[in-house]
Amino acid sequence: MLNTKPTFKKITPNFGSSITTIEKTKKRKRSEAFWHFHPEIEMVYVNKGKGRRHIGNHLSYFNNSQLILIGSNLPHNGFTDRLTSKGKETMVQFHPDFLGETLKTLPELKNIFQLLERAKKGILFKPEIKKIVGPKIEKLTKYTGIKRITKLLEILELLALTDDYVVLNENGYVFETQPQDSDKIDKIFKYVSKNYQNHITLDEIANYVSMTVPAFCRYFKKVTGKTFTQFVNEFRVFHATKLLTESQSSITDICFECGFNNFSHFNKVFSEVIGKSASKYRGELKAMVQ
Repeated sequence: MLNTKPTFKKITPNFGSSITTIEKTKKRKRSEAFWHFHPEIEMVYVNKGKGRRHIGNHLSYFNNSQLILIGSNLPHNGFTDRLTSKGKETMVQFHPDFLGETLKTLPELKNIFQLLERAKKGILFKPEIKKIVGPKIEKLTKYTGIKRITKLLEILELLALTDDYVVLNENGYVFETQPQDSDKIDKIFKYVSKNYQNHITLDEIANYVSMTVPAFCRYFKKVTGKTFTQFVNEFRVFHATKLLTESQSSITDICFECGFNNFSHFNKVFSEVIGKSASKYRGELKAMVQ
């Protein structure tokens, strides 16, 4: 079973650089493919490989190649289950403010910053733009200094101007954090991950993090963009998607195993979060695998 709590992951760029580039030619270790988030934006290009992408509410499979852009603090798993012959995964990570606050006002960079805003929902780029940009991403690892920054900006400009993409979390997955929030949010996530199968009251969770209920509700909404009840329901749905994918249990059994005590409520929440019913979701996954 995959880890169900998104873990805060600290990313440290190489000395003298604000951009991290990583190239992998071997299958990702299972320990590296955990459910996590970080403030850095992440761009991933796989030229030849197969695997599963789990980004926010979105879960699907890719076969051959993929190019994705994951916005700041959007929870996701590692991607490559298997690299095929001459397969390579190139990952680029950079902070949203790597250019500084001043440059955000430049009209020449407007398209790029709009792209980074869209990326908060996760973006999957289609074949036409992928063929153009993929090789450029692979070459990015060879550049250093200002050359790496200018080449990254060229890539982002191409991605910003194309219509050849799909937003993976169209209904949104807002998860904004500040560095000082990560410890408290992680504590809340750990509590939910241990207790999501039971009813969690606001009194209970507020007391756990030493806050009053009104203060906790305001804080949680400000940091995550959603109410605590919405978050717990989404957490339960995420766990349900894993069980629908990885187990043979009936949908009714999965409903109760994930902490829902009413099947019609489970169906309603699942459809709201994922955009389709649990039965349709499982059917489409089976068709994809086949």
